[in-house]
Amino acid sequence: MKPPQKRQVTQAKSKLKSHMVFRMNILFFSIFLLFSVLILRLGYLQIVKGEDFARAIARTEEVPVNTSVPRGRIFDSEGRVQVDNEPVNAITYTAMQTTKRDEMLDVAKELAKLIEKETDRVTLRDKQDYYIMLDTEAATAKVTDEERAAIDNEDITEKEKQQKLDALIREKITDKELESLTEEQLEVLAIFREMTSGYALSPQIIKNKDVTPEEFARVSERLTDPKLNGVNTITDWKRVKSSDLTILGSTTTPEQGIPASKLDYYLARDYSRNDRVGTSFLEQQYEEVLQGQKSVVKNITDGRGRVIDTVPVDEGQPGKDLVLAMDTELQSSLEDIVEDHLRELKAGPNSQLVRDAYLVMMDPNTGEVLSMVGKQIGKDEDGKTVVKDYSFGAITSAYPTGSVVKGATLLTGYAQDVIELNQVMIDEPLQFANEVKRSLFNQSLFNRVPLTDTQALEVSSNVYMFKIALAISGNTYQYKRGFSVDAEDYNTVRNSFAQFGLGVPTGVDLPNEGSGFKGKFLESEPGTFLNLAIGQYDTYTPMQLAQYISTIANDGYRMEPHIVKEIRQASSDGKTLGPVETVVEPKILNRINNTQEEIDQVKKGMRLVYTGSRGSARSYFGDTDYTAAGKTGTAEIEYYDDPESPFYTMDSINTAHVGFAPYDDPQIAYAVLIPYITTNTKVVPGTTHKIARAAVDKYFELKAKTNEESPSTIKAPYKEKNDEAE
Repeated sequence: MKPPQKRQVTQAKSKLKSHMVFRMNILFFSIFLLFSVLILRLGYLQIVKGEDFARAIARTEEVPVNTSVPRGRIFDSEGRVQVDNEPVNAITYTAMQTTKRDEMLDVAKELAKLIEKETDRVTLRDKQDYYIMLDTEAATAKVTDEERAAIDNEDITEKEKQQKLDALIREKITDKELESLTEEQLEVLAIFREMTSGYALSPQIIKNKDVTPEEFARVSERLTDPKLNGVNTITDWKRVKSSDLTILGSTTTPEQGIPASKLDYYLARDYSRNDRVGTSFLEQQYEEVLQGQKSVVKNITDGRGRVIDTVPVDEGQPGKDLVLAMDTELQSSLEDIVEDHLRELKAGPNSQLVRDAYLVMMDPNTGEVLSMVGKQIGKDEDGKTVVKDYSFGAITSAYPTGSVVKGATLLTGYAQDVIELNQVMIDEPLQFANEVKRSLFNQSLFNRVPLTDTQALEVSSNVYMFKIALAISGNTYQYKRGFSVDAEDYNTVRNSFAQFGLGVPTGVDLPNEGSGFKGKFLESEPGTFLNLAIGQYDTYTPMQLAQYISTIANDGYRMEPHIVKEIRQASSDGKTLGPVETVVEPKILNRINNTQEEIDQVKKGMRLVYTGSRGSARSYFGDTDYTAAGKTGTAEIEYYDDPESPFYTMDSINTAHVGFAPYDDPQIAYAVLIPYITTNTKVVPGTTHKIARAAVDKYFELKAKTNEESPSTIKAPYKEKNDEAE
């Protein structure tokens, strides 16, 4: 029998052992639960949220960097380069996500030792900010405690308070203090401002103009130097033209970057702020084609934002090339023709107002613009006569054009059933209640000349067209009586003219095309409605005139003019055209509301203008080896372009000429316009018609040269056939 004391010790040990087992079980169970929760959480993160976290990591560690690619070239129809890219050496800087401004400034100081940088783009704000950076403590001390307190007490956001404080500091920096900045410091500032002009991981061009081989070599040798961290040397490019044709357009430079007015538009399309973009004409119209697809790499960064690797993602593609419908040999020849005649005209009498001359030639079957000439004459700073390219005026400048529109008036009369084919009407001075309206060729009050519709075009009868307009408005001519018209009568004629492209945008592939000016409806002056019928009220552009005559030449089908005929993949060597990607197909906008017989009748009348015994252009086109047809026009106007001019409100004349050739199978349609050709309304120079004849001659001369045939050989069948018809 154990003693009582030993029994108590044994029982105590047994009880303690039991408690320890229980506690261990609780501990192991707790550990089990914790591991279970951890495993479940890891499973949740990996299986359920894995893709989300992978995307998050990609967003923060794989940053795309866009690199500019060469812009597409522009070629003429024969493959001659009109706009090219010239390679140039460039020095760039790419800031990291964690790069601080102080670090960038240190790099700028080091880079300034290696290159020369112009300081002309440094602004006052740049100088103020740089002055603050150089001595922040002294600059901020310029603001008193009272001024700081006043800003702090304002009910605005903290950001706005800081902006007001910064502005106040800048105001307190004196001109003398800014003038203390040395040329070396300003050069550093010029480099620094380029570094800070873009986003992190986006290369900024520090210098790409006049980079010397020595500068390029010095920087290239030190690219691994930590003091030049982020600096790189590349081959950049600049846009160069081999033609001064303005419609080719222009682009911004890297310094200019995206225009402020279109910043949001381009940034939304993944452009960078310093990207070059088209700002006018073809460069602007075809921006998306010419820009190309940037090369893209991914900078793999660590947790601190430092780049640890660069992985190519997309090599990118240079911009696509444009091929124009224009042959530069033809374009250059026609430019010379227009310029020579414009100079000769300006040197002659009564030429105070002469300034512009225009010529548009297009293929009526396809709408291809074969030539678009605009010339403007003036004086340079030294008083020397100069002629500059003004080709865009062919789509933006609109003038009353006179009788060239009479073909449209005649076809409107047919469509409105107010005249019939070969209908005879009397050309006579129309004596209304308050005015007399007559034809230029028939000035006598007592002379009555019977004319058919084709003869009315031949002699350019105003009265024939007046009577058509009267019939459209429901009136008949009554001696010394008035008549009335309403706005709907104007709409009838204008809607018909619009079918030809007169008074409406032609659809040419250039931005900012004008549509001309429509005269007001004046109930008290019904004579303006008659003027509309002879082209002396509304205004039209040279391109509209070309589309109008093209519509008649093409049997009533109005074609959309286009300057670009093909889009091709980038040329491999800058000389040979790449594979065709897109062909600009002919686009029919509409067909006029006339029968083929009616259109042919107008063509016959226009043929008489060139060949008839009374044809207004017979002396210019009566002896051609090719067949052609057309219409001349003069418009009596007053000069209102410049209120400050001593010639303001002076009487003047616009002249125009439209035509097509060959007559039976038109290959070209053309329009010539010279506003304010003379201030002597009694004697009008024939310059417009001379330009038209010389231009058509040149076209067939070059075509014969290309085909190794003479124009007469090509066109003789058409001439013979037409002579038989006459």
